[in-house]
Amino acid sequence: MKKIILLSLIFFTLVADSCKKALNVTPTSVVNETNTWNTIEDARAAIMGVYGLTRAALADDNGHWIYGDVRMGNFVSPTRQDLKAVVNNNLNAAYPVLNELSNWRRFYAIVNAANIFLERIHEIKDKDLRYTANNMTVDVAQVRFLRAFAYFYMVRIWGDVPFITSSREGTFENQPRSGQSAILEFVQTEMVAAATDLPYEYSNGDIQQPGDYYNRKRADWSGVLVRKLGAYAMLAHVAAWQGKYTDVIRYTQKVLNEYNTLDDLSLTSTNTLTSPSGFFYTKAPGGGNDNQLFGFGFIWGDQESAFTGNMESLALAAPVDNKNIPDIYVPKDSILSIFKEVSDNRFNIDTTGITHSDAVNAVSIKGYFSNFLGKYPIFAKIRCIMGGVNDPSFRLFSSAIVLTRLEDVYLLRAEAYAVLGEDNLAISDLNVVRQERYTVDDHGRESGGIVYAYDPNTSGPLIDAIFRERQKEFMGEGDHWYDRIRMEKIKQTNPQFLQLISSGGIYWPISRDILAQNPLLTQNSYWK
Repeated sequence: MKKIILLSLIFFTLVADSCKKALNVTPTSVVNETNTWNTIEDARAAIMGVYGLTRAALADDNGHWIYGDVRMGNFVSPTRQDLKAVVNNNLNAAYPVLNELSNWRRFYAIVNAANIFLERIHEIKDKDLRYTANNMTVDVAQVRFLRAFAYFYMVRIWGDVPFITSSREGTFENQPRSGQSAILEFVQTEMVAAATDLPYEYSNGDIQQPGDYYNRKRADWSGVLVRKLGAYAMLAHVAAWQGKYTDVIRYTQKVLNEYNTLDDLSLTSTNTLTSPSGFFYTKAPGGGNDNQLFGFGFIWGDQESAFTGNMESLALAAPVDNKNIPDIYVPKDSILSIFKEVSDNRFNIDTTGITHSDAVNAVSIKGYFSNFLGKYPIFAKIRCIMGGVNDPSFRLFSSAIVLTRLEDVYLLRAEAYAVLGEDNLAISDLNVVRQERYTVDDHGRESGGIVYAYDPNTSGPLIDAIFRERQKEFMGEGDHWYDRIRMEKIKQTNPQFLQLISSGGIYWPISRDILAQNPLLTQNSYWK
């Protein structure tokens, strides 16, 4: 695996340099690719390079969480002025991090690497008999999916973006922005085609990927590569973003009808979700995490842990690690307004005033928060601290970036059913998740005799309850901003936010560097 990573880093450097030149509109050759597209080892390095670029694009400057969790969300920043600007939607403020996050170059590095791969991979098939037609089909499916995912991610951030599906044989010219609707149709078509060819599991006798994938065992790829059901789960997100809720049901049905017979997936207990060695931790070698339906791990065993590019580097502080003040935290009044139900295992305070989510150190934390009674409640749901959780001086983190999981799929289908007026089906899916998160006795009732099931008298209208459950369940996972946009589009009750949507204020401004390089681009209207 370390050899794979080394080859990937080499490929990453070459491709990233090529893409930088492409987006800077400096005509040049793609890369010096002598001896690059000849052997099966080259194919492995190339596909791992596309994965590496995708992970880097999400992790750089902690972008995935700043885009999805910090912007007008649950978190606030006590000291960092740049993060305060994001919280307040002041995204054109002159801070280096905001300018970097306004720059889409790292996502076009993915697109460019994918385009080159799709154009050149057949050369390896022609030259190396070890590289079978099936191997190439599965590889192409993954790369098509990752390219589509990059476009989906960009559209949610910037709206209309340049649309490039060819490396242009090393000749790069300025490109205007293309309409996001057409790009999303491309994304959906590409993901469907990719999902059709992807296996349920790798190196596990799948008819669509027989044998050991690149001579590695199943556990080595678990939670690392995109699989069939992960692709369908992301397709549900693409459809929901477009308001195509019949498609959401179709794609989520695929996942929920097959996960317990064709893939090794299960719902995640609260203890596992919040454990330092649980859901967000990807072990290696030989111990991947199937329940990370689609995500990108920072695998400790492969020396991929990092000091930044993870939720821990933003949210953790004393007493969980050695930072005095967290970069972001959820205020106490927000926590209490979000987690209102007494028996919620993610956070609750019982009638004696004792919080069951507070603790003195990282080992004994139960639920999402530590230090609730202190000045800054510490969001400790995700805390894969390597080198020993009892040593707060060693701040190296190994949590995965998880884009979707089984609970997400259930709640997406609940959302779709609710929008389409199938309330009973929506409630059934909502209750699947609620049952995992509330303390129940042997008779299926919560502590104190309160039924865990959705009750409109205590949880409010169904749509509100579904999105409130999403707010709680995926806190810190980079989903909240996009969930809020979908919710406001459905409810149509918040004039101020609807104005933000109609005026393009939900998108990020385009980096000044990008605008200076390409005269065919114009700034998003809201940020002019």
